[in-house]
Amino acid sequence: MKKSLVVLTALALLLPSVALAAGTIKIGINAPITGDIPKVGEGSKYAAQMWLADVMAAGGLLVAGKRYPVELVIEDNEAKAESAVKANTKMITEDEVLVIIGPQSSKQAVPAGEVANNYATPMITPWSTNPDTTKDRPYVFRGCFLDPFQGPVLAKFIKKEFGFTKAAVLYDVASDYPKGLAEFFKQAWEKNNGPGSVVAFESFTTRDADFSSQLTKIIRSGAQVLFVPQYYNEVALIVQQAHELGWNKPIVGSDSWGSAETVKLCGKDCYGLFFSTHYAAAGAKGATKEFIERYKKKYGYVPDDVAALTWDSLRIVQQAIEALPALTGDVKKDRKAIRDQIARIKHFKGITGDMTFTEEGDPIKCAVIVRISDKGEYEFYRSVCP
Repeated sequence: MKKSLVVLTALALLLPSVALAAGTIKIGINAPITGDIPKVGEGSKYAAQMWLADVMAAGGLLVAGKRYPVELVIEDNEAKAESAVKANTKMITEDEVLVIIGPQSSKQAVPAGEVANNYATPMITPWSTNPDTTKDRPYVFRGCFLDPFQGPVLAKFIKKEFGFTKAAVLYDVASDYPKGLAEFFKQAWEKNNGPGSVVAFESFTTRDADFSSQLTKIIRSGAQVLFVPQYYNEVALIVQQAHELGWNKPIVGSDSWGSAETVKLCGKDCYGLFFSTHYAAAGAKGATKEFIERYKKKYGYVPDDVAALTWDSLRIVQQAIEALPALTGDVKKDRKAIRDQIARIKHFKGITGDMTFTEEGDPIKCAVIVRISDKGEYEFYRSVCP
C-alpha cells in the first residue's frame, strides 16, 4: 500500500509556518489515483481540492460559531479492493479521520465500506451503484443512484427509444459493478420482453483486451442492441472491435461511461451512442454550470460525473458537520454524530440533483440519459426519475 499522496490543510495553506491546531477536522479521500482508472482518481482529487479551497477561503468549517481548520488525507487505492481496504483502515486507525469520501467504483467500495462500518466511521461513496455497498451498513452512504434503478431505466429507455425486443450484454464478470448492473439489466429486460429475450449474455475478465470471440457470438445471436456497463478504458476497445467485426446497431452504456476519457479513447466510434449517468455537462445551468466552468478553467477539461458526485458528497459532509451542536474532540462520538446528521439530510440541492437519503443510506434521485454528440460532447437527452 502506498503512503498518502496528498495531505492538504486549510490552515496550512493559509499559514504554511503554523502547525495544525487542536480540533482540526480530518476528512479522508479513498480514490484510484493510479491503477486501471486513474482519471476517476484525478477527478475525485481535483473536486476535493476545489472544495477545500472554498473551505480555506471561509476560514474553515463553522461548527457552533467556531471555525475549524480542515485537513484532507488522500489515499491511493490503486483501483484494487485490497488497497482500498488498507486505505480505509489506515485513515480510520492512524489518521483518525472523522469521515471518508470514496472509494468510487464498487469493486473497492463494497469491501472498504465493510471496514468503515465495522469501525463506526461514516463513509460516502460518490459513485458506487452496487446495492451491497450500503446494505446493512448504517455508517455507509452514497451520492448516486443504485443499479437496481439504473438497470430498469436503461431497459425501458431502449425499449421506448428503439422498440427492440432482443438484447445482448457484454460485461466483466470479475468486477462487482459491471457484473451486478448486467444482471439487473437482464432481469428488467426479460421482464419487459419475455424469457430468453437477452439472446447473448457474454462475459470477460478484468484486463482482457480481445473481445472478438464474445462479440462474434453477440453478432450471430440476432441481438438488436448491445449493453456494455464497463469503464472508459474498456469501452473504446469493445466499441471499436464491435464495429470492426461488422456490428452496426446501437451500443448503450451506463454511468461508468461518464469520463471524458471515453470519447478521447473511443473517438467517432462512440458518436451517437447513449448512456445513463448522473448529470449532463453540455447545457448545464445554475450551480452545475458554475462548477463546470470553474473546474474547466482550473484543470483544462470538463469534469466528469465522478468529479461532480465527489463535489456533492463533500458538500453533504460539510452540511452534516456544520449542523453539529458541537465537536467534542472524541473521535468516536464525533463520527457517530456526523453519521446521524448525514442520515437526517432531506432535499439536499446537489449539482447532480436533489437528494434525500433512505434508511439504507441511498439517495432518492433521478438518472440522466446522455447522447454523445458528433462533437464528442455529452448532451442531455432525457431525465428519468424514481
